[in-house]
Amino acid sequence: MREITTFYIDGKWVEPSNPVLLDVINPATEQVAGHVALGNAQDVDTAVAAARRAFATWSQTTVAERVDLLNAIVAEYQKRMGDLAAAVTEEMGAPDALAAGAQVPIGLAHLMTAAAQLPGYSFTEDRGTSRVVKEPIGVCGFITPWNWPLNQLTCKIAPALATGNTMVVKPSEVAPFSAAILAEIIETAGLPAGVFNLVNGDGPGVGAALSSHPDIDMVSFTGSTRAGIEVARSAAPTVKRVAQELGGKSPNVILDDASLAKNVIGGVFGVMNNSGQSCNAPTRMLVPASRMDEAIEAARSIEDKLTVGAPDSGARLGPVVSQPQFDKIQTLIQSGIDAGATVVFGGTGRPDDLSAGYYVRPTVFANVDNDMEVARTEIFGPVLVIIGYDDVEDAVAIANDTEYGLAGYVSGDDTDAVRSVASRIRAGQIFINGAAPDPATPFGGYKQSGNGREWSDYAFDDFLEVKSLLGYAAG
Repeated sequence: MREITTFYIDGKWVEPSNPVLLDVINPATEQVAGHVALGNAQDVDTAVAAARRAFATWSQTTVAERVDLLNAIVAEYQKRMGDLAAAVTEEMGAPDALAAGAQVPIGLAHLMTAAAQLPGYSFTEDRGTSRVVKEPIGVCGFITPWNWPLNQLTCKIAPALATGNTMVVKPSEVAPFSAAILAEIIETAGLPAGVFNLVNGDGPGVGAALSSHPDIDMVSFTGSTRAGIEVARSAAPTVKRVAQELGGKSPNVILDDASLAKNVIGGVFGVMNNSGQSCNAPTRMLVPASRMDEAIEAARSIEDKLTVGAPDSGARLGPVVSQPQFDKIQTLIQSGIDAGATVVFGGTGRPDDLSAGYYVRPTVFANVDNDMEVARTEIFGPVLVIIGYDDVEDAVAIANDTEYGLAGYVSGDDTDAVRSVASRIRAGQIFINGAAPDPATPFGGYKQSGNGREWSDYAFDDFLEVKSLLGYAAG
């Protein structure tokens, strides 16, 4: 039983101002795995004050000093990767192989990338007799979700530290275990007191206090578009900077000259990874309408490979994170059935051999119209829709017919054609012919998928103010 009953504030583990414990549920068993203390506005005030004090000195550190501390965090992180993987599995049900092979390493990648790219980043630029400088924005508030807990934390923490900012972090109360270990890692690495502070809690108790706090200069939020709108509203009266990485309903355009079976199979696996709980998952597959039957057969051919089971069973898919998430997914699957989409496999309910745990049947719908709810709503579960298109122009129109713009996927044998389609999709990250994620490039969305960019040195810009020093070189 894990007990996360203290907060990390000003370099110490401290008791909450008004201790209230929340059960943390293991989604694979539906049993209580531990408890997390919920903070409040008073705890946020204490943490923000510590971060404000620390900013005075941390903001004046050199690039070399910050690189050294980032590398120290990397070294400690590497020592605790097994502990982190076990925590991610327990708090969100990630299969052992996924936790150890992806969930934990991606967090390490962001820390290493920041340390590697920081020395080459320019904080000054001379223009005639003037100098333009980039300075740390100040105290940052971070609100992160449960689906890729270490990815979401480190892709904010790493660039904020790299650019000389201090921070108060609120991880998801649904998945707090890995965040507590990350705080231990940062403490052991020797980061000065007050630079990094962690306050657990829920959205109303801590998230709202962070986003509205007058002494926080910037808030970075990852989560649903609905919640992101509320964060922005709370931040507006203090005119703080708001960076958001929000929802997605990403198109996967398979061009007519592509190997249809290969790309359909790859697309199905891409959605089912992490039980569909990825904001950039390729959840809308677009295939030539004349080849819909081929696409259905290709998808159906791997149904038996999409095994669902306990994290330590070797199954490809674990549970989704919670009962509310399970219920939402079930409702949306039923909406696809009611709308008349073809159920290639899957459907409502748990897999037949599982009586407990938030396990969802991997589901593929075909002959879907882009106006159906299953094609427009971010389901955040192991559900794929296949939509037919008439020609390339139609494919691009369907791909862009969404309120989101986080990611897109394009495959085909004609390189020029693939690049052309990729350039016309209104989204922040496009994967061409099965390319892998690249932490050295920016990640973020168009439209209601958010603003700002995370990952790589492009993320540094979100944490910097720009100052012009006119006449700097005169005389």
